Amino acid sequence: MEKISVLLADDHIVVRQGLRALLIAEEDIDIVGEADNGRQAVQLAKKLLPDVVVMDIAMPVLNGLEATRQITRAIPSTKVLVLSSYSDDEYVQQLTEAGAAGYLVKQTAATDLLKAIREAQKGNAYFSPSIAKRLRDQCRVAFVTGHPARRHTDYLTTRQAEVLQLIAKGRANKQIAAELSISIKTVEKHRQQVMNKLGIHDVAGLTRHAIAKGIIETNAGLTM
Repeated sequence: MEKISVLLADDHIVVRQGLRALLIAEEDIDIVGEADNGRQAVQLAKKLLPDVVVMDIAMPVLNGLEATRQITRAIPSTKVLVLSSYSDDEYVQQLTEAGAAGYLVKQTAATDLLKAIREAQKGNAYFSPSIAKRLRDQCRVAFVTGHPARRHTDYLTTRQAEVLQLIAKGRANKQIAAELSISIKTVEKHRQQVMNKLGIHDVAGLTRHAIAKGIIETNAGLTM
């Protein structure tokens, strides 16, 4: 029997250990790698070409949303399942538009995760029951009113999101430039574009936004 190869991406080792223990008990699933940040998840996905990536959202270096975008763009055959504590509609929509094959809340039942992995490998979408209900309700309202679901046009680009994440973690322009291998002038341009898109023009406000959206966590070791 050909096994479903899975890459785990979560910065909490206890969570990864729990997921590993759950998945290795299944005869048809094989854990091929683990990543503790978004950039490592992208690198490992390109190297290992897993069938499915189980992805957290709030991770250091590169958050799960941007990692999902990069993986689905670079490796269309790899399906990304988001497993997160955050389940607000905006994130579900953004991750779906980024190419995620499913979205589950961390409180979801183990059987839901196993089913989601198997469905994703088949090319099907899978959402936690609570999220699936909200999506159905939104579709029903859109059908009745004749107004399609609202699409956002002001999402940050991958690079802008990387800059925002580093700003929120207290990095100076020079540090951001070095970490992303771009010029300080380019960092300044991205910083201004982020502020303009979000309508937030101070670092404290950007940090609060990043925490509220799950881009970084409150215990991420901010140096501000």
